[in-house]
Amino acid sequence: MYSRILTKKSIEPSLEQIGRLKKTLEDADAVVVGAGAGLSTSAGLTYSGERFERYFSDFIQKYHISNMYSGGFYPFETLGEYWAWWSRHIFYNRYVDPPKPVYRDLLELIKEKDYFILTTNVDHQFQRAGFDKKRLFYTQGDYGLWQCSEPCCQKTWDNAETVRRMVAEQREMRVPTELVPHCPVCGKPMTMNLRCDNTFVQDEGWYAACSRYEDFLRRHEGANVVYLELGVGGNTPVIIKYPFWKMTYQNAKAFYACINLSEAYCPKEIQKRAICISGDIGKVLNQLYL
Repeated sequence: MYSRILTKKSIEPSLEQIGRLKKTLEDADAVVVGAGAGLSTSAGLTYSGERFERYFSDFIQKYHISNMYSGGFYPFETLGEYWAWWSRHIFYNRYVDPPKPVYRDLLELIKEKDYFILTTNVDHQFQRAGFDKKRLFYTQGDYGLWQCSEPCCQKTWDNAETVRRMVAEQREMRVPTELVPHCPVCGKPMTMNLRCDNTFVQDEGWYAACSRYEDFLRRHEGANVVYLELGVGGNTPVIIKYPFWKMTYQNAKAFYACINLSEAYCPKEIQKRAICISGDIGKVLNQLYL
């Protein structure tokens, strides 16, 4: 469908680009935001460096774990250690506000529009920032949910209360035995509700959000829609990037915008109805909001 020739990314957003994108958003009938990890990184939810060292210095020293992402795959010997790690990971990425107000700035930019959010992020920062939860589709899971590790059923459970206790009561990188979660249905250990293999549980909430997203797209077929891609990398392009390109190509009134620190590009077939900005998302959103 597309040629292999991609538009070149801009080095820095120009005033012309900012003005054009701002006007395009203002004139849009609807905005579909596709958000990847780069958006949370721009908001300060970094998985390495000073922030990682601040919260996981003991794990770094004992296990030589290099960042939060790789730590999620570490083969801890006990469930007590496993949940000491994961409770901190969940808490500092799901139950606290990010260091920078990037998500709130995005809400201010589009809150008066008919919008919908499609995201591969699992940190739930959209809802924390005040976005309408009925306009959110978290395709890859939620740090705030647990599921059976088998799984024996297609259900998930909220973990907020237990995670807070795990963080407060863990000692020497272990949580108390009584806090280790087990499935209420079959009794097997719980695990994170994150899409990493074929055991991922898509519960009723997941399917309801998927239906709302599909309905949103149907209702705006042929309309003046802006597909705003923020911080989406190349790991899972079939979820956001490729569909956004396709929907823009098929709808002559649609417009594609990509803001990404290092991967801002699009096919030449849609470049006349596209803007690709290479830069920090938070800084660009701030310029758009001024």
